[in-house]
Amino acid sequence: MKKIKLLIEYDGTAYLGWQVQKKGLTIQGVVEEKIFKITGERSKVIGASRTDAGVHTFGQMAAFRTESMLVPEKIKSALNALLPHDIRVLEASEVNEAFHPRDSAKRKSYFYIIANQKESSAFLYRYIWMVQQPLELKPMTEAAEALIGMHDFSSFKGTGSSIKSPVREIFSLVVEKVEKLDFMTISIEGNFVKIRIEADGFLRHMVRNIVGTLVEIGRGRIPADRIKEILKSRDRRLAGPTAPPNGLFLKRIEY
Repeated sequence: MKKIKLLIEYDGTAYLGWQVQKKGLTIQGVVEEKIFKITGERSKVIGASRTDAGVHTFGQMAAFRTESMLVPEKIKSALNALLPHDIRVLEASEVNEAFHPRDSAKRKSYFYIIANQKESSAFLYRYIWMVQQPLELKPMTEAAEALIGMHDFSSFKGTGSSIKSPVREIFSLVVEKVEKLDFMTISIEGNFVKIRIEADGFLRHMVRNIVGTLVEIGRGRIPADRIKEILKSRDRRLAGPTAPPNGLFLKRIEY
């Protein structure tokens, strides 16, 4: 028996997230199905991040056990031949038994894209949150800085989470204006806001709830200095709404 590590990217538009569910198409379910076709084994694929429905990733890490004699590169090629085109295996390698995609992770990085304008390109709607009201970036940045560090993030935790401890450490949280997005061989110009966040881990919906709160601050609906009160309260009701999933990307996971 050996353990194979996979680096996977996917467009999450058509899926109900990473984790297998009773009904509906999921990334984990599709990958496990293709592994069964290749090896004849019902292998459970453990992912580093349980991305939500509609969330995308450039760097999901996953691992599974197998008795197959196929080398990792052959497994990668076979998977890519069978997987739908919106799921790709970028790397495959053999790792020792101690490696765990989620528990061994040291840092996870996400980014979120907002189109802060009346209209946007037809090619971006799957990957952005369209916010038409003007956003003030200065108070958003001030609030973001207050969230950096180790805190109890219960105020930004989604319902249904089974995580025992809500304490996480955010290493960086940056709000920046972007005037163009590169797509294929062209640059799409516009008024975009990119929110980058890196932490040792995230609670369910934590990134989307932080983004939703920062947008409310940018709209002027929540004062920037209230973010500390929201954080200290550990009350999800005091924070902003959950941002839509389609603007969120898992960028990378570090070990």
